Amino acid sequence: MGDTRPLPQPQAPQGTPGTPGTPGLLRARGARPARARPSRAGRWRRILKRAVLAAAAVTAALILTAGTLWLVTPSASEAPQLARAQAQRHGIAYPGPAVPANFARPLIATEDKRFYIEPGIDPLAVGRVVKADVTNGRDQGGATIEQQLAKMLYTPGRTGFGAELRQVVLAVKLYVSYTKEQILSLYAEVAYYGNGYYGLEQASCGYFGRPARNLTVIQGAMLAGVVNAPSADDPVTNPGNARARLEHVIARMVAVGYLDRAQARQVLSAPLGLAQGGGNCRLRQRGRR
Repeated sequence: MGDTRPLPQPQAPQGTPGTPGTPGLLRARGARPARARPSRAGRWRRILKRAVLAAAAVTAALILTAGTLWLVTPSASEAPQLARAQAQRHGIAYPGPAVPANFARPLIATEDKRFYIEPGIDPLAVGRVVKADVTNGRDQGGATIEQQLAKMLYTPGRTGFGAELRQVVLAVKLYVSYTKEQILSLYAEVAYYGNGYYGLEQASCGYFGRPARNLTVIQGAMLAGVVNAPSADDPVTNPGNARARLEHVIARMVAVGYLDRAQARQVLSAPLGLAQGGGNCRLRQRGRR
């Protein structure tokens, strides 16, 4: 009889994918296995980490810059002397009278509604200024009363990011050195109110023929509004602009709670009482020079 042994069965070639216990074909050829794609959560963690590091670097740079500016900027103790020098140049008495509520309230409502609770600067507004400078965008403003005072006293006529940084540092110095009432007094004394009037007392006498202590609500609101753009909102030369600005100031007083809507309507219906030349009030002020 012939050979009755069974014929050998064919075997799968070594390295065939899917064969248990054997390396895959690609691995046998030395190729690297495909890497798993990173999860969405992993990508977001990396993005967040980079953002935190970038923010930390920017913060450190700002702190270093602020520290340097703190050392090189003038002392806040110079503010009264600077205000006195400006008063002498403009021929007005210094110090001026106490700031009446009918001026302080509309000024705060319009220029710096958090005046009494912030440390001389509004961090969010400062952040917007920095962002605008870095991105060449539009500066959205938001300077506090202390920053505006620092500009009037220490950096008049200067513009640009460097001047704004100095104003921020000087604003904090003013906040540390003076009470809010003293800051308001300095501000009222050195501000320009249009039509050649410097200082609150001169402006009150010049526009209305009365001392600042006797300002009505509508008169104080007009003066508080005109300091933003003294030439454009001068009630004598640009009455239309002045009226629009006045209505904005009254609306801000309603928004922050100084007036209700009925009171606002009553204020806006009252006569402004312009008295060009200032009358006897103006003459008495000249006598004090």
